[in-house]
Amino acid sequence: MEDLPEMYTTLQGEVASVTEYGAFIKIPYCKRQGLVHKSHMSASRVDNPSEVVDVGEKVWVKVIGKEVKDGKVKLSLSMKAVNQGSGKDLDPNNVALDQDERRKRHFKDFTGQKITLEAVLNTVCKKCGCKGHFAKDCFKQPGGFNYNLVPDADCSNQYEVQPPKKKKIAKDCFKQPGGFK
Repeated sequence: MEDLPEMYTTLQGEVASVTEYGAFIKIPYCKRQGLVHKSHMSASRVDNPSEVVDVGEKVWVKVIGKEVKDGKVKLSLSMKAVNQGSGKDLDPNNVALDQDERRKRHFKDFTGQKITLEAVLNTVCKKCGCKGHFAKDCFKQPGGFNYNLVPDADCSNQYEVQPPKKKKIAKDCFKQPGGFK
């Protein structure tokens, strides 16, 4: 097997081809090519890699990953970790690379799971007296409707929202002293 460069070494290579997702770099003294993804070409955002590099151009790269899959070795390279003028390693302790890896965490898809909020469902609002929400989340207006949670589909008893009973207003409330009758 040919000698592959060690991890985190810097070297100068030649751009072999440019794609929409990055550029392939010929590694000196090796038959392999490595990929510089467009996210590792520059510290600023790169939308089109052909605007950054051209085929045949010499660039400084740092080996940031090796992956062996089905007997093939894939090399990941970075241009933004190396000064393109001098070839000096801008991240000698690989701190920026570790931070990039932490940002790329894989999240599981929990959209199919049912969420049960038992703590909220078992509460009673101090403002309106209804179950299922806190007083700070209550939307009851003075003299408005009382709302309860809609029961699950498997429950046989149905709740109906009923308006509050109207208070009788005494006709004497509108009388003014010494005035109307």
